[in-house]
Amino acid sequence: MDLKKKRVTIYDIARALNLTASTVSRSLNNNSRINEETRKLVIAKAREMNYRANSLASNLRKGKSQTIGIVVPRINQSFFANVISGIESITNERNYNLIISQSTESHKKEVKGVNTLINQHVDCIIISVSAEGDDYTHLQNVIDHQIPLIQFDRVVEEIESVKVINNNEQASREAVEHLIASGYKRIALLAGPQNLDIFRDRKAGYIKALRAHKMPVSDHLIIDTGSNNGHDADFIRKLLTLPEPPDAIFASRDDFLALGVLEVANDLNIKVPEQLGICGYSNENFTRITTPSLTTIDQHGVDMGKTIAQTYFDEIDDKNDGTAVEIKTISIKPELIARASTQRR
Repeated sequence: MDLKKKRVTIYDIARALNLTASTVSRSLNNNSRINEETRKLVIAKAREMNYRANSLASNLRKGKSQTIGIVVPRINQSFFANVISGIESITNERNYNLIISQSTESHKKEVKGVNTLINQHVDCIIISVSAEGDDYTHLQNVIDHQIPLIQFDRVVEEIESVKVINNNEQASREAVEHLIASGYKRIALLAGPQNLDIFRDRKAGYIKALRAHKMPVSDHLIIDTGSNNGHDADFIRKLLTLPEPPDAIFASRDDFLALGVLEVANDLNIKVPEQLGICGYSNENFTRITTPSLTTIDQHGVDMGKTIAQTYFDEIDDKNDGTAVEIKTISIKPELIARASTQRR
């Protein structure tokens, strides 16, 4: 097999049939100016020569690539995988392709991914920003290139674009109020990186819930964790071995951190949920099968993905050009999933 075999073009077909390239192109695109005999002749020769249309070149001539780019922190987290699945369920119906890039929480990789998508002339860029970095020039660059930008989940407020988010503050408040209703009185918070609005909102919801129930907000029970996908057993162990340890922990960063709490609690022979309640965030698949199963918050990623894609297509259907998307914020309501790790009553 000759891997370097030259791709057949319309010019090759034109030479073989002694026709002009424009006649071949029109024939392949069923142009009404071409008679049926010529059209059939061109199509037959194209099949004989194994001609394949250059869809990229064709789409660029039309000013559209039929491609959407997505940048997420991590593909292997259920939430982001579900968002992508939701987006794809809509894009498939419209014959659009997806290019997916993950930043792995690296600002440098995020910038590189976005710039690559710009250079690939995608029709829209969808992004959830990484935990690292505070320079968002690359997002403004998307807008400056007149490429519609849709931010979701982790968004940058100062960048004017469509935003599809969860009400993180309300979800966090409901989670803490669930812990209070279950009889827990010293509730600790494992917060995510505070440079991101979603984690600031979750922290705000935690504080509001405590204050609404006239419970103290203790600084030593609030820990701002890093962004790595996993858990830090050292600070969890330190928290659980305080002279007055918490009797519940809300791991608001993610379920992986909640899983870490459960593992350390097991090592210390702390009974869950009798002595310690645990609540995570994201409804990862493993939360159903741990012992005990983990209470968490479902962000409804598939619904969010469908909303993101449908918002884009609704806008281009209205405008017929895809060059602009109305600036708005759409909120998807998360859902508290109460499981055995907090149900001691």
